[in-house]
Amino acid sequence: MKKQNLVIVGGGSTYTIGMIMSLIAEKKNFPLNSITFYDNDEKRQEKVAKATSIILDEYYPELESFHYTTDKETAFTGIDIAFIQIRTGGLQMRELDEQIPLKYGVVGQETCGPGGMAYGLRSIRDMIELVYDIKKYSKDAWILNYTNPAAIVAEALKREFPQDPKLLNICDMPIAIMHSFATMLNKNIWDLVPSYFGLNHFGWFTKIEDSEGNDLTQIIKDTIMGEGFVPTDQEIANDQSWQQTFEQARKMLIDFPEFLPNTYLQYYLYPDDLAKKESLTNTRARQVINGREKRITELCNQIIQDKSTKNVELHVDIHGVYMVKAAASLVYNLKQTYIVMVENNGIISNIPDDAMVEVPALLTASGPKPFSVGKIPTFYKGLIENQFAYEKLVADAYFENSYTKALQALTLNRTVVHVPTAKAILDDLIEANKGYWPELQ
Repeated sequence: MKKQNLVIVGGGSTYTIGMIMSLIAEKKNFPLNSITFYDNDEKRQEKVAKATSIILDEYYPELESFHYTTDKETAFTGIDIAFIQIRTGGLQMRELDEQIPLKYGVVGQETCGPGGMAYGLRSIRDMIELVYDIKKYSKDAWILNYTNPAAIVAEALKREFPQDPKLLNICDMPIAIMHSFATMLNKNIWDLVPSYFGLNHFGWFTKIEDSEGNDLTQIIKDTIMGEGFVPTDQEIANDQSWQQTFEQARKMLIDFPEFLPNTYLQYYLYPDDLAKKESLTNTRARQVINGREKRITELCNQIIQDKSTKNVELHVDIHGVYMVKAAASLVYNLKQTYIVMVENNGIISNIPDDAMVEVPALLTASGPKPFSVGKIPTFYKGLIENQFAYEKLVADAYFENSYTKALQALTLNRTVVHVPTAKAILDDLIEANKGYWPELQ
């Protein structure tokens, strides 16, 4: 099994340590020759990298090299695979993404609604540039992108790099939900086989089976209805915001019992209720700044101070393991099934072919081979086509520098709808994102 050379783009991320622990946990299935961190924030990356170096010395001594850099040529030369996890503008801009809509009574969220559009319009330029740079220095490298908002980023990358089999957009939310399913069933998560359809952060599980073909869907529904639904992945299990998010899944299932919903659908189905629960002074971004970011900074400081991991608890993140297992399936042609984003092209037969849908696919050395979904019921078709139109218009606004397209996008979005509100939010977002967004005219 050939050892891989991996670059993690966004090495300073608060999720990087979890990814490193996932790579360590999966090193027999995805052996590495080298790991490189790349980030444009030298100071932020350095702290994570110094802690990572100590972790790797203890848990991955067979790794031949680890280094970190802010130079793209150094980072991207000679790599086999890239994981991309960037946040253009950082958590400071995320906080504005969430606060600005809330001023107008609209839910503030990093991937859904106006906040998602703002983040998307910031991410597109950097993502396109990164893909070009990686291809410049390692033209045959696999690129796994899990930068949010994944739906908008995937739509933009599809246009810039059409039908590129080595560029894959992937999200960890379905596997985080499945982690909770596995816990309630007392099953190994990797023994669950999902049937799923939708767009990123906008989809439904139609069936969950075990590896022997037993249909467990009704058991899951009955358990959620009777006992509630809680996050169980280590990274989010004790987070109050995530606990509330999973609780809302029960309400969605009561109202629409046909399929098991992705938790992010709450923002589109109950936007007014969600907006009322938000606080301008304690947005999710502020909670992350005071929570996960502080926790990871303290963890890194402790490791660096001790020159050891003896006084910290390190955990494997399900999202990291998911990315690593997906990468192994691609690189080693394992033909395992994962939920990923691909161009529709008839997979869901009664929605547009050019939509970037999120569905199960075999991951092979020649790229993803998605499973057919067929026709979906009218309610879900209507929701998806509306959401896809919004995502498409956001990408149009970026590529065409179009204020009108951005306004149309926000007007279509189920969290906004009202045109004067959409216009007021858009104008404030334009002001806040000067230097990040293209100039809309």
